[in-house]
Amino acid sequence: MHTFPLSQYTGYFEAGDWDGVAGLMLSSTEKLAKVGADFAVCPDNTIHQAFDLFIEKSPIPWLHIADEVIAEAKRRNYSRLAILGTRFLMEGPVYATKLAATDIEYMIPEAEDRERINDIIFNELVNGRFSSAARDYFNRVIDNLKRQGCDAVVLGCTEIPLLITPQSSPLPTLDSTRLLARAALRKAVEITP
Repeated sequence: MHTFPLSQYTGYFEAGDWDGVAGLMLSSTEKLAKVGADFAVCPDNTIHQAFDLFIEKSPIPWLHIADEVIAEAKRRNYSRLAILGTRFLMEGPVYATKLAATDIEYMIPEAEDRERINDIIFNELVNGRFSSAARDYFNRVIDNLKRQGCDAVVLGCTEIPLLITPQSSPLPTLDSTRLLARAALRKAVEITP
């Protein structure tokens, strides 16, 4: 396990410097490879926007979080996913690119909702604040996406499942962090001698 402080990543996010994000990811990967890791994962969806910028240089293979979410969506026969996460994730190519190669459609919230969700993530959730007002807001957004035809919601930020549970969500949830963790466990068992 290795990570740089979130503040280093967010500085690059804000500047649109995905090469900077890729550099941090590659540096982490090299450290992990040196201590004997067989493969790598990153539970942060947004960071995957830099995935293609470093993956060919990676000394070990990676599991891609969107691949794992999409595999579960296919397994559960979902046809239109609501994508929630940071503004960078919702507006970026991480899920859009991967879903383009499937028959699964996706939707993201309206611009105003994307900004508010991003604000809640960076000003509340990452600071350990999980208010009922934030939960209600997320559930209203999810319900609106449900009315527009979504049949599941991707919780595409590590902290969102701490706020939105399968029991409280208007739509079935795809918890990207848990799905990636399960995939990593399967992979680790598969390569254990």
